[in-house]
Amino acid sequence: MTIVKIENVRVLDPIAQTDSIETVYIQNGKRIAALETVDETIDGQGKWLMPTMVDLCARLREPGQQQHGTLKSEGRAARENGILHVFTPPDSKPIVQDNGALIHGLVEKAMLDGGIYLEVIGAQTQGLKGNQPANMAGLKKGGCSAVTNANAAFADDDVVIRTLEYAAGLNMTVVFYAEEPQIAKDGCVHEGFIASRQGLPMIPALAETVAIAKYLLMVEATKVRAHFGLLSSGASVALIQAAKAKGLPVTCDVAMHQLHLTDALIDGFNSLAHVRPPLRSEQDKAILRQGLKDGVIDAICTHHEPLSSSAKMAPFAETEPGISAFDTFIALGIQLVDEGLLSALEWVEKVTLAPAQVAQMAERWQHEAGLVLVDPALTWTVDKTTILSQGKNTPLLQQVLKGKALRTFNA
Repeated sequence: MTIVKIENVRVLDPIAQTDSIETVYIQNGKRIAALETVDETIDGQGKWLMPTMVDLCARLREPGQQQHGTLKSEGRAARENGILHVFTPPDSKPIVQDNGALIHGLVEKAMLDGGIYLEVIGAQTQGLKGNQPANMAGLKKGGCSAVTNANAAFADDDVVIRTLEYAAGLNMTVVFYAEEPQIAKDGCVHEGFIASRQGLPMIPALAETVAIAKYLLMVEATKVRAHFGLLSSGASVALIQAAKAKGLPVTCDVAMHQLHLTDALIDGFNSLAHVRPPLRSEQDKAILRQGLKDGVIDAICTHHEPLSSSAKMAPFAETEPGISAFDTFIALGIQLVDEGLLSALEWVEKVTLAPAQVAQMAERWQHEAGLVLVDPALTWTVDKTTILSQGKNTPLLQQVLKGKALRTFNA
């Protein structure tokens, strides 16, 4: 078993809440006591050593959409970029809605092909059709700790309430990607000047905030544990903050791209900036950042959605939404540190321990997590050769970023 010695590396430990320069010995992805004999020595000067990350929302496209990505391609991209635990919504094809061989098969294949721990979020309603609660007891038995209806609409609010009561009785988390269909309708971009000028159908921020406000009332009534994923609107932060102040069992996350990019990128019908929820205004971005800094927003996720090049080639409104995000995740995180929004240790916590706590798996994560060596000063160009993901769909193409994972150590 290989023993690696890393000298003079900056160790960022969110569990111990320490940030220090140390010499570290690693075996099977874990720190061990100092040894005289090692197999490899690495100069860690200027480098960071942190735990492997937990991603609360990523689509890996398998099964059913292998033209965009596979468990092998996206698992490798996640692992090589320091992400070892990946949560995926159930809206693949076929829908992940029972405790049969599909869930176990996906989890095993993700480890075998991609070397990652795949965490499947179960379907909240049967087939995600929004009419009847899914077999949540079966999902829990099959290994799911949470359910969601993903981006699919509910038939009515009574169905939502029944699913929340069901989940609460099983002590399962319900994940909301909140959007009110009657307000969002056929929109594809943020309601603003650029969308109006280009004549694109719009999704106002109200579509998100109305849905969150409604679901929070239901959470209060049913006492279910709820997680609000992929916040995009500044007004959503205030709603979550008020819910937490009332003591509701609520957590939330934000996608990394919402902390950096805005709807300005859709100018010129740039379909690489087509994502759902949409990129919003500078004001929304600023409030999301402040919500992250203040601790209202618990975690940062990738919202990784790899797509083939053809998926982005139609007229803007007809292209598929999604951004390939595994490969830029660390660099954009380090940018938050460089800009002074978070300390290095605070950023590490938002992508490791905090999402593990949100997912009620902190103890298991500590047991399974490896370590990732990061060079925060390494500059690189985002292009089709440097993106490991099968999906090259990112509005950051040809940009020079700073910060990259050098090596992931895991068992």
